[in-house]
Amino acid sequence: MKPINVGLIGIGTVGGGTWTVLNRNAEEITRRAGRPIRITVVADKNVELAKQVTGGACKVTDDAFAVVNDLEVDIVVELIGGYGVAKEVVMQSIANGKHVVTANKALLAVHGTEIFTAAQQKGVMVAFEAAVAGGIPIIKALREGLSANRIEWAAGIINGTTNFILSEMRDKGLSFDTVLKEAQRLGYAEADPTFDIEGVDAAHKATLIAAIAFGIPVQFDKAYVEGITKLEASDIKYAEQLGYRIKLLGIAKRRSAGIELRVHPTLIPAKRLLANVEGAMNAVLVKGDAVGATLYYGKGAGAEPTASSVIADLVDVTRLATADPEHRVPHLAFQPDAMSNLPILPMSEIETGYYLRLRVEDKPGVLADVTRILADQQISIDAMLQREPEEGEGETDIIILTHVCKESAADAAIAKIEGLSAQKGKVKRIRLEELQ
Repeated sequence: MKPINVGLIGIGTVGGGTWTVLNRNAEEITRRAGRPIRITVVADKNVELAKQVTGGACKVTDDAFAVVNDLEVDIVVELIGGYGVAKEVVMQSIANGKHVVTANKALLAVHGTEIFTAAQQKGVMVAFEAAVAGGIPIIKALREGLSANRIEWAAGIINGTTNFILSEMRDKGLSFDTVLKEAQRLGYAEADPTFDIEGVDAAHKATLIAAIAFGIPVQFDKAYVEGITKLEASDIKYAEQLGYRIKLLGIAKRRSAGIELRVHPTLIPAKRLLANVEGAMNAVLVKGDAVGATLYYGKGAGAEPTASSVIADLVDVTRLATADPEHRVPHLAFQPDAMSNLPILPMSEIETGYYLRLRVEDKPGVLADVTRILADQQISIDAMLQREPEEGEGETDIIILTHVCKESAADAAIAKIEGLSAQKGKVKRIRLEELQ
């Protein structure tokens, strides 16, 4: 059967891995797809690198749009990232009637609605398994494997850089800044790690997970995003003493009034599987009403793990290229005319437990004042830890874990605690999820 011709734009880490795996496993992939899948043209600004990787086995150009406008190309694989040229490449590919495979979570999280609408109107597919959690097939699991379920929530460690940093801080008791430098030395963190450590990368991915889990439009601008830069080694130690570990989680949760979409450091009970995902690994826990909790674990980045997802998309598109567009799996799992208008809830409306660290004067009556403030906001205490002050030290740490309450109530309580004369500085607040 006639091969499917692929134009690859970007042959860096993931592009190089895609070329390698596609050629190494060509026979297996052809047997699965029903016809050969071959890369016929590669575009990259570094032409010499492209020629070195491909070994002269296909055309090479420095012009992405030469690939997009190539009449022989059936599928365009976009691996350059970002919102600028990448968006032009994707939109022009769709306009030219070509299917698109992309690993670009930022592009889809911000412009996904426009891109998917254009693809639907043109009758082409946009596949993006590699955009979330690297080699873990979480998109396919949510979109197809769990399609019988009403998804209740999903919570994921979906950024390997931050998980490596938190794992090292916990294991070695080091500060955030020290571990970040080590992560950069080892290549886990970029020279500019802002998107990772501030939670933006995880929020892009959580936005896509929420859209597929609940059938809502992609709405990155409504996600709550908080990174790990303000975490202290002492909080990781206190959490451990209370039986919890701190992870940066992307959380999408269905509530009767709307959807919670948030990324932030989170205490998780140490006995949960998700709490034991260490190093640069990723994991996503999904709760469906019929199946219960299911866990998806693996490498969230890297050349060949991410290439695995890119090529899985190429196989899917190849199988379905001749299918009636109306009978393909919808981009966001739900039929386009059946999308939900459930709103993304503001943070004041979310419900979770809290870890509160107070630095207070070591004197009688302080704890009574704090517990009264919490009680006034209908917040009940689940556990408490008080550090014994050093000899001659006039201040101490009080750690409080609360039961589930509204964020607005926690905000009000924290403001009043910070108004106490015995409270020194700001209250440290970290959200807590039991993930039952």
